[in-house]
Amino acid sequence: MGGIYRLSEWIMRLAGSNLLWVICSSPFLFFLVMRFIFGQSGFTANDILQANWGMGIMAPFTLFPATAALFTVVRKWVMGEGDVSVFKTYFRGYKENYKQSMLGGFFYTLLFVIMYVDYTVYMTQFPNLQLLGIVMLIFLLVLFVSLFNFFAMIAHYHMKLKDIVKNAILLSIVRPFRLFSTLLGTVALLFIGTKYPVLFVFFLASGIAWFAFFNFYGMFLKMQEQSEKQALADEEKELKADEQLAIGDQSPVEQAQQINVEKQPASMNDNVKKSLTKNKER
Repeated sequence: MGGIYRLSEWIMRLAGSNLLWVICSSPFLFFLVMRFIFGQSGFTANDILQANWGMGIMAPFTLFPATAALFTVVRKWVMGEGDVSVFKTYFRGYKENYKQSMLGGFFYTLLFVIMYVDYTVYMTQFPNLQLLGIVMLIFLLVLFVSLFNFFAMIAHYHMKLKDIVKNAILLSIVRPFRLFSTLLGTVALLFIGTKYPVLFVFFLASGIAWFAFFNFYGMFLKMQEQSEKQALADEEKELKADEQLAIGDQSPVEQAQQINVEKQPASMNDNVKKSLTKNKER
């Protein structure tokens, strides 16, 4: 009986958080549904364009804050706080992160529009430049996956918006395995949703958010462990250097030269790792 009770509890949590997301992002979802309807035969290109404009305008104000709030809830679950109030946690995250998620929404929406227009133009208007269209498609996929990192960082860190956006995109580039696993997991859940449309209303968004933050948090813990090991190794090197200097094995000039030789320029991965592990968690 205990297992059935726990299962029913998690079903209610997933369904409740998903319904809150659907309600708060309903203006965007309305235009999204209309876009699919207009995509069928019998509707003009102007109808489709109006639906696209509606989605673009509504996304920063509704979809992005609603999704950031959803990630606030699933963050608690992934970190072992499953008994928190879904309603209170959701709307606390919605209120606290509304401004950052809205501004980030403007940035991402603008990028998506520019890249999608470029991709469409290259693939339809310039046959000789279709390779550039494929490149733009790859950039679109990376940008799409970076959205999950963006929402996870908003829910997990106290960071400036520019640092969140920068690290979200860089993290998607320097961690390709995580990028593809998140993308494949999302595609799999979306495919299941197409077979059972009721999941879109009750479970799909919360399931995708949980999987994306689970992936992100695992990556964060691994980077944190690597940073701690690197810090210990650097400390051991400094202690060894001090000992050698104390017993006179090397002159101060030779010691300084050795330290300069051993130092390597920080890679993109190291910069992202340093930024994520030094910032304060919520």
